[in-house]
Formats: sequence, C-alpha cells, structure tokens
Amino acid sequence: MIKINNKNIDRSDFAITAPARADKRTKRLSQRLKKGEIAIINHVDLDGPATEGLLAKGVKCVINCAPTITGRYPNRGPELLLQHNVILIDNVSPDIFDKVSEGEKLTIKSNKIYRNEEIIASGKIMTKERLYEELNNARNNLNNELKDFVTNTLSYINEEKGLLYESIDIPEITTGFRDKPVVIVVRGENARKDLTTIYGYIRNVKPIIIGVDGGADLLLEKNIKPHLIFGDMDSISDDALRSGAEILVHAYTDGRCPGASRLERLRIPFQIVPGRGTSEDIIMLVAYEKGADIITVVGTHNHLTDFLDKSRSGMSSTFLVRLRVGSKLVDVKGINRLYNIKYPKWHFAILIFACLLALMTIILISEDVRLFMQLIFLSLQQRF
Repeated sequence: MIKINNKNIDRSDFAITAPARADKRTKRLSQRLKKGEIAIINHVDLDGPATEGLLAKGVKCVINCAPTITGRYPNRGPELLLQHNVILIDNVSPDIFDKVSEGEKLTIKSNKIYRNEEIIASGKIMTKERLYEELNNARNNLNNELKDFVTNTLSYINEEKGLLYESIDIPEITTGFRDKPVVIVVRGENARKDLTTIYGYIRNVKPIIIGVDGGADLLLEKNIKPHLIFGDMDSISDDALRSGAEILVHAYTDGRCPGASRLERLRIPFQIVPGRGTSEDIIMLVAYEKGADIITVVGTHNHLTDFLDKSRSGMSSTFLVRLRVGSKLVDVKGINRLYNIKYPKWHFAILIFACLLALMTIILISEDVRLFMQLIFLSLQQRF
C-alpha cells in the first residue's frame, strides 16, 4: 500500500499521467525537472543526494533503467522516494530513452508505462517489502565493501601523501580569505537541511561563501550568493555559473580539466587549480593555505556510504586533507537533526489559552477598553 493524494491505494491499481523528462545523468535531469513530472533515469544504486535533488523538484514518479539497489551497499535513494510517496519503477529497458520526447505525457499503470494506449516499457515496482529485503541483503554485504574500501584507502595514501604537506598551485584570485570565516557547500545528503540550519550564522557572520559544483545551486535556492565557485562543473547550472561568483576549475593530475570547455563555451572567465583528490578536498586546501580563520563545510562526504554513493573505492585524499586542515575545520553534517525540535501541540494550546486569558483580563479591568468594546458592539447592532 502507498499513499498518493491522501488516499491509500494498492500498487496494482494506481495510475499516474504526467509529463516525462529523461536523462542518463540524474544531476543534469534535476536541473530541468518540474513539479509533478516523471523522471526517467539510468542510475545504478540511486544515492541520497541525487534523490534529494529529484524530491526538491517535486518529482511524481521515477523510472530507473538500472537496478536501484544492487546489494553492494544500503544506498538511501529508494528509501527516500518511498518515504515521500514517490512511485519507483526500476530495471526498465534503456531503449525508453529513444522512445520518449522531452515533456511528453506518459501514463504509469502498475509496472507498465504507456504512451496513450501503447505499452512502451515495463519494469519492477519498488514496494516496501522488496525495499526492506534488498536493503537487508545490502547491509549483510557491507562488511565486504568496508574491507575493500579500507584496503584501497591505504594503497592510495602513499600516492596522495603530498596532500598532507605539499602546497598546491593556487592562481591569483580576488576572493580574500585571510583571517575570515569560510563556508564551503557541497551538494551532499541533507545539505539543504543543514544549510537552512546554519542560515542564521551565515546572515550574522557574513563569511566567504564557496559553492562546490551543485552546491552553488543549493546556495542560490536559499538566496545566498556565493563569492566563489569551484569544481569540475559537471553538476552545476548555467544560472549558477552566471551568478557573478569568481570561478575556479578543478584540473586533475592526468591533465583532464572537464569544466574548462563548458566555461569557454559560455564565455565565463575562470582560472584553473590543479590537484589530486576531490574538488571538495582541494577547495578546503585553498581556503586553508589562503589563511582562512575557520572553515565550515556543509554536505561534504565523510563516511562509508557517502563515498560509495560517489562510486569512490577509497577515501585517502579526504583523510589526508582533513588531517591537514582539521584545526580549522568544522563539519556541520547532520546538524539539522540537533536543532530540528518539534514542540508538542499542547504547548501551542497553552500559549493560545494564555493569550486569550490575558486579553479577557485586560477587558475586565480596563474601563476604556470596556467602553471601546461596547461601541464596537453597538456599531455592529446598527449594521445588522
């Protein structure tokens, strides 16, 4: 049983008709998706941050041409979709990408996908029972993943040990870091909620704001303009790139600089920062070496599921960078859960009662207020 439009309906009975948009890159699709639409993706082990992007756009149904859970690890994506009553159908044939036009209306009935009355694809519905079974299998496999992850991390540490003591090649940038607080925002799981929680800090302290790739879009969603944007530019919108922020592009040690061609095409000025490790690792080092007073990070990746979500086989660069900048680093991941306080309804009832009691007391003891209330009463009598 699932809940759609406040009605409990059996999964074999539901029918959804809505415009569909398809993209093999979930992050890219999230930029085009509109509320109430069907998302067609090709995302193995659908992760939490990608799912949050879909949910933020108000997705109605997700059609995945890949296994949403392979059993490699307990990824959060499918669970988040079901928690928000979003229909999920996976293991759909990839040729649906060739059959569906942008914005074309499709109808989903049970596990079948229709264009008008024609069945164009089918898949497997993600039920709660199936979800729990597959997540349990994935949790049982997690120890094997952890063993491989630790082995890979240790093997890469020797290659990336320079991150612990070497300076990185930073170009002349206009954003000043010296003795200033810095907030770095990455589009990781719960980043939206964590960013909302520290909004008061940002408003009062006015730190240097940095968006890492799609983190810049999260900032703009909250009406926070970044001073600087860094990354390989694979998951950031054109609007964010045109926001007026200073742009630094991450170039890798093998010579790749995937974001440069896009920025050249958009005619947006940028500078290149080479370095091994992830973009969030490198920008932390930039802020550290430029003399930032304190570095607060939002949405960064710091535990096993985070790294498996990113298809990373190890965390050597992140471990080394955090070891280096740790004295100035504050990671607010999950801080929303500390401050997400829900007051009981009876607290509000008491507050309303106290306000009414205070008002009645004022009316009873104040002659002027009583005369005023009598005038209002007489005026209403004359009108009605």
